[in-house]
Amino acid sequence: MADTTYLRWPFFESRHAAFASALDAWASAHTGGAHPADVDAACRAHVRALGDAGWLAHVVGGTQWGGAADVIDTRTICLARETLARHDGLADFAFAMQGLGSGAITLAGSDAHRAAWLPRVASGEAIAAFALSEPDAGSDVAALRCAAHADGSDYVLDGEKTWISNGGIADFYVVFARTGEAPGARGISAFLVPADTPGLSIAERIDVIAPHPLARLRFEGCRVPVTQRIGAAGEGFKIAMRTLDVFRTSVAAAALGFARRALDEAVQRATTRTLFGGRLADLQLTQATLAQMAMRVDSAALLTYRAAWQRDQGETVTREAAMAKYVATEGAQQVIDMAVQLWGGAGVVHDAPVERLYREIRALRIYEGASEVQQLIIARELLKTAASPT
Repeated sequence: MADTTYLRWPFFESRHAAFASALDAWASAHTGGAHPADVDAACRAHVRALGDAGWLAHVVGGTQWGGAADVIDTRTICLARETLARHDGLADFAFAMQGLGSGAITLAGSDAHRAAWLPRVASGEAIAAFALSEPDAGSDVAALRCAAHADGSDYVLDGEKTWISNGGIADFYVVFARTGEAPGARGISAFLVPADTPGLSIAERIDVIAPHPLARLRFEGCRVPVTQRIGAAGEGFKIAMRTLDVFRTSVAAAALGFARRALDEAVQRATTRTLFGGRLADLQLTQATLAQMAMRVDSAALLTYRAAWQRDQGETVTREAAMAKYVATEGAQQVIDMAVQLWGGAGVVHDAPVERLYREIRALRIYEGASEVQQLIIARELLKTAASPT
């Protein structure tokens, strides 16, 4: 592990340092290398390997359902994502999506839902997916149009979802659809839909800048039993937001992992590359760049683990998580760009370490709340506090 001094910060307990060290050693032996040619197969392999090694138990809540603890520990999730992202972006993706895809079941599912799926998620036997975004409803989740109407003891789903991570390889999808109990966000419900349910199809596989399994889903007369609804009717938006609250800070942690790797690669390059009769690192401009990179990394780490610690204390972290995600993802983009610049022409060669990082980081500034949305959240929370009576 490149830098472990932050594990001595008061945000962490000794168990967190032990976890990070063990996962780092495992990731060194089981991940890394070029982006795979067969992304689906590689993602399945990562899920199985992470499950076999016991790491996926940390994304599931409830020891009776295969979880590592009764409650998901946010700091552990963040340390896992930071560590995995530093080694392998797809391994981080596989880990994160098992948690995000099954989070609604952990938080609001019935015991039958939990017993059927969570142990399989924790073992890596079943791949999970979170189906919220639509072609015209991304940041504005309340505008979603995919509908589910009651028909006897079933719901019938019609509509589309897009940008669905693990789309096409998932064994089940947690789908959010409009059921009409009230206008806007209050009329949405959540459903557990196995991938082989008739009426659910993969309309399109989506190739993006960094290789991850993504798809657009289509629901046409897709019949789901009422017993597959997660939580009460009309509570889907609340469940989606609770799920995202658990994992949004971890997006900042993944960005932090990418940034740490970029800083390591930049330092290694600067200290071994000769230029004008000396090392690249001897140039003052290089030293200034490395200093800026280090400050961005530590700023992101402080905000990320503050939010994670506060959430583990039972506090609401809407503002803190938004700050962490914004600073970490925007900062990581800058740090990685600086690393590419220091590498020079070698930095834009396909599958060079910093070139892979350049492709990996870009999406993090968009998904689970774009940077622009995070700024609105921060301002809204600030103004809400200012308007509250003292």
